Amino acid sequence: MNTKSFLFGMILLGLGVVGFGFSLRESYADNTPSEGLIARGTVPFWRVEISRDEIIFLSPTAEEQKYPYIEPMSASSRPASLIQVYRLQGNPSGFLVLRQDDTCNDGMADYTYSYNATLILGNQVFEGCAEKQ
Repeated sequence: MNTKSFLFGMILLGLGVVGFGFSLRESYADNTPSEGLIARGTVPFWRVEISRDEIIFLSPTAEEQKYPYIEPMSASSRPASLIQVYRLQGNPSGFLVLRQDDTCNDGMADYTYSYNATLILGNQVFEGCAEKQ
């Protein structure tokens, strides 16, 4: 075998190992409580309701959007409840990222939520808080 063939084979092997490693690092958090989660924010007002059946986006300025429930991803080497990433597959598609933080406040009420929430829906980004329902 010549040097070029050997190097090409090693590169392909390395790419395969790297690709396999990435798929192993993606983990899923099976920690959505049976009663669900609610994420909400202000300016603009929005709300996301998460249950084992579906994920619903609600806003007074937009049409209600329903998405199928997909198990959330979690951060590698972290507790599953620390960070949860929900994929919203539909039109518009997006992500809802929940990060456990006992200091989230929506600025409207004197209430502290358990999670910070970032919703990326289409080309819009919303920020807010979330809690178990």
